[in-house]
Amino acid sequence: MTPYAKMTPAERAAEYARVSAEYEAKKSLGLKLNMARGKPGKEQLDLVNGLFDVMKTPEDFVSDGVDVRNYGELKGLASARRLFAEILGCKPEQVFVGGNASLQLMYDTVAKAYTHGLLHSPRPWCKEEKIKWLCPAPGYDRHFQVTESFGFELVTIPMTADGPDMDAVEAAIADPAVKGMWNVPKYSNPDGVIYSAETIRRIASMKPAAPDFLLMWDNAYCIHEFEGEYVDFPDILSECAKYDNADMVFEFASTSKVTLPGAGISCFACSEANMAYMEKLLGVQIISFDKVNQQRHVLYLKDKAHTLALMRRHAGVLGPKFRCVLDALDREIAPLDIASWQRPKGGYFISLNAMPGTARRVWELCRDAGVTLTGAGATFPYGKDPADSNLRIAPSYPPVEELEQAIAVLCVCLKMAALEKLGV
Repeated sequence: MTPYAKMTPAERAAEYARVSAEYEAKKSLGLKLNMARGKPGKEQLDLVNGLFDVMKTPEDFVSDGVDVRNYGELKGLASARRLFAEILGCKPEQVFVGGNASLQLMYDTVAKAYTHGLLHSPRPWCKEEKIKWLCPAPGYDRHFQVTESFGFELVTIPMTADGPDMDAVEAAIADPAVKGMWNVPKYSNPDGVIYSAETIRRIASMKPAAPDFLLMWDNAYCIHEFEGEYVDFPDILSECAKYDNADMVFEFASTSKVTLPGAGISCFACSEANMAYMEKLLGVQIISFDKVNQQRHVLYLKDKAHTLALMRRHAGVLGPKFRCVLDALDREIAPLDIASWQRPKGGYFISLNAMPGTARRVWELCRDAGVTLTGAGATFPYGKDPADSNLRIAPSYPPVEELEQAIAVLCVCLKMAALEKLGV
């Protein structure tokens, strides 16, 4: 296979005719396939049906002497706090356990900063003249939407193979209007990057001009390997504390892709001082989250070792799906030199960089052929990818046989868009 850029105009024209005919054939199949969101598939959901069999007797509803069916325990069951602390590597007293969505806790943390200010805020953020927020990109679209919804100015920070470009971060935080930064530090969404030890050190030791700078550490994929052994990861709370930054960070995690996305539990972890401050604000808002579900998860997951064993079963389902996508790209696209992609070993996404200026066209072609992808540009602030190149692929939801069809369509669309860009 000759790289497209090295073909003669006549060769590209002939290739375009061939690829266009292949596209029309696939379009005629009337497919309805979805690779847009990182949802566990049915086989993964079925893995954890035992979650609903662990609470049958009255004694099962008692945890550390607390009847989980009743009011109380604002910060969550002590047993659930211990479970998350063991998984994250922090202390139980630093953990607050919430409902099924860590995104809700993230939004609520930003909202409380906006309405009340944080522990070290001179004033509520709503009274600031301007707020800027650092967004490593490609990144998670829902993160960007949270801070955009409060009117913050989103500042793009380029991602590298080691995490965010720390030179850019350190230059940006000299501005006191910069109040925070999003992070997905392990198997980042969508690049699948694991932050390097040096990147973590530089983040933990930052000295932002804003006294209430908020490091949002979304450790969504902390135990989510699908290839190879579990990769241990530093506790960001203790790392920040080393540099007198204990109050700078809020860490988030959940069981959304461990048990059930619609019925899991989530948490945030922070310094004890931040916990005392947040407890006062949250105590006005809620009495507690669903402690019955917290107890169900504690009885089912038990501890970190047992949870990692479950994650190896998830890996057995996810691994073949990721290999299906990567093998197709290696076979169909790599020889043509029209795109590049990451090869993650965990997380839920593959980050694909199409030929610059073609991502939106690829997305449109896929849509018209019945394959749904996350919108082109979604991985950048305001949905605007300056290179019009990045596409996020989510292989987790479709069965392998459907995934094979979907990735075949994507490969044809990548070829068509590239040939059009090169001028056929």
